Amino acid sequence: MALTGEQVKLGDIVRDDITGFKGIAIGITKWLHGCRRITVQPQSLKDGKPTEQATFDEPQLTIVKTAAVPTTARTGGPGPVSARRHDVTR
Repeated sequence: MALTGEQVKLGDIVRDDITGFKGIAIGITKWLHGCRRITVQPQSLKDGKPTEQATFDEPQLTIVKTAAVPTTARTGGPGPVSARRHDVTR
Protein backbone atom coordinates (compact mmCIF):
# COMPACT_ATOMS: atom_id res chain seq x y z
CA MET A 1 0.00 0.00 0.00
CA ALA A 2 1.50 3.34 -1.03
CA LEU A 3 1.73 6.05 1.60
CA THR A 4 -0.25 9.27 1.57
CA GLY A 5 0.91 12.32 3.45
CA GLU A 6 3.84 12.44 5.88
CA GLN A 7 3.67 9.06 7.56
CA VAL A 8 7.22 7.68 7.74
CA LYS A 9 9.05 8.61 10.93
CA LEU A 10 12.69 8.14 11.91
CA GLY A 11 13.20 4.66 13.33
CA ASP A 12 10.45 3.00 11.26
CA ILE A 13 11.30 -0.11 9.25
CA VAL A 14 10.26 0.50 5.64
CA ARG A 15 10.36 -1.39 2.33
CA ASP A 16 10.62 0.06 -1.17
CA ASP A 17 7.65 -1.17 -3.24
CA ILE A 18 9.68 -1.29 -6.47
CA THR A 19 12.97 -2.95 -5.47
CA GLY A 20 12.07 -4.63 -2.17
CA PHE A 21 14.94 -2.73 -0.45
CA LYS A 22 14.21 -2.87 3.28
CA GLY A 23 15.70 -1.12 6.30
CA ILE A 24 15.36 1.55 8.97
CA ALA A 25 14.43 5.15 8.14
CA ILE A 26 17.50 7.10 9.31
CA GLY A 27 16.95 10.41 7.53
CA ILE A 28 14.10 12.50 6.17
CA THR A 29 14.53 15.48 3.85
CA LYS A 30 11.85 17.79 2.54
CA TRP A 31 12.50 19.48 -0.79
CA LEU A 32 11.40 22.88 -2.08
CA HIS A 33 8.19 21.72 -3.77
CA GLY A 34 7.07 19.35 -1.01
CA CYS A 35 8.76 16.08 -2.00
CA ARG A 36 9.83 14.09 1.08
CA ARG A 37 12.76 11.71 0.59
CA ILE A 38 13.53 8.98 3.11
CA THR A 39 17.05 7.60 3.59
CA VAL A 40 16.96 3.91 4.47
CA GLN A 41 19.79 1.93 6.15
CA PRO A 42 19.59 -1.85 5.68
CA GLN A 43 20.05 -3.99 8.79
CA SER A 44 22.23 -6.49 6.95
CA LEU A 45 26.01 -6.74 6.70
CA LYS A 46 28.14 -7.61 3.68
CA ASP A 47 31.63 -8.93 4.41
CA GLY A 48 31.18 -7.78 8.03
CA LYS A 49 30.42 -4.18 7.05
CA PRO A 50 27.09 -2.30 6.88
CA THR A 51 25.57 -2.28 3.41
CA GLU A 52 25.08 1.05 1.68
CA GLN A 53 22.04 3.18 2.45
CA ALA A 54 19.61 4.37 -0.24
CA THR A 55 17.10 7.22 -0.53
CA PHE A 56 13.53 6.94 -1.85
CA ASP A 57 10.50 9.15 -2.43
CA GLU A 58 8.14 8.62 0.51
CA PRO A 59 5.08 7.46 -1.53
CA GLN A 60 7.06 4.50 -2.90
CA LEU A 61 7.68 3.11 0.62
CA THR A 62 5.58 0.81 2.79
CA ILE A 63 5.95 0.89 6.57
CA VAL A 64 6.79 -2.62 7.80
CA LYS A 65 7.05 -1.74 11.50
CA THR A 66 6.64 1.59 13.27
CA ALA A 67 9.10 2.82 15.89
CA ALA A 68 11.38 -0.21 15.50
CA VAL A 69 14.32 1.87 16.72
CA PRO A 70 13.59 4.39 19.46
CA THR A 71 14.60 7.98 18.76
CA THR A 72 15.44 10.73 21.20
CA ALA A 73 14.48 14.38 21.23
CA ARG A 74 18.17 15.27 21.62
CA THR A 75 20.25 15.06 18.47
CA GLY A 76 23.98 15.16 17.96
CA GLY A 77 23.73 18.77 16.83
CA PRO A 78 24.98 21.85 18.64
CA GLY A 79 24.34 21.96 22.36
CA PRO A 80 23.24 24.89 24.47
CA VAL A 81 25.53 27.89 24.33
CA SER A 82 26.97 28.82 27.68
CA ALA A 83 27.06 32.47 28.63
CA ARG A 84 30.55 33.92 28.49
CA ARG A 85 31.55 36.27 31.19
CA HIS A 86 32.84 39.59 29.92
CA ASP A 87 36.55 40.11 30.31
CA VAL A 88 37.40 42.27 33.26
CA THR A 89 38.94 45.54 32.17
CA ARG A 90 41.51 47.20 34.37
